[in-house]
Amino acid sequence: MFQTKNPSGDLAPKYDLLAKQLDALLEGELDNVSNLSNASALLNQFLENINWCGFYLVKNNELLLGPFQGLPACVHIPLGKGVCGTVAQSKQTLIVEDVHAFPGHIACDSASQSEIVVPIIVDNVLYGVLDIDSPIKGRFSKDDQAGLEQFVSVLTDHLYL
Repeated sequence: MFQTKNPSGDLAPKYDLLAKQLDALLEGELDNVSNLSNASALLNQFLENINWCGFYLVKNNELLLGPFQGLPACVHIPLGKGVCGTVAQSKQTLIVEDVHAFPGHIACDSASQSEIVVPIIVDNVLYGVLDIDSPIKGRFSKDDQAGLEQFVSVLTDHLYL
């Protein structure tokens, strides 16, 4: 039913398919935790060479750990701190080719070498961020960014404030 691990090649059609799969998977479900849980599981199946993917959600003026796939993670991240907090503050996607070179990086998994974080905005309000880590430096491309922003756009149609 769902495409697994993403082989090499042109990523745009693969991310298009992933977005369609996400939309179908979440159709009719109104529970945000369920939708975020299935979204992280779908990403974990689709993406190669990642060691963590999931969500941090805005709560009480900080980011709080949400549904994810991977090792246990940091629970609280202040806005403006680390890669996730920086994205939450700027509301702009950020690709970090080498997390060890990022000032103030918050290391939850010592295997992580690179990271992409995409803001999630619902009804013009920052809802949280999608965070994906890889054990490979330079893992994420502009094509991944475009595909993951498309994924988040579909996801926001299934999230409720």
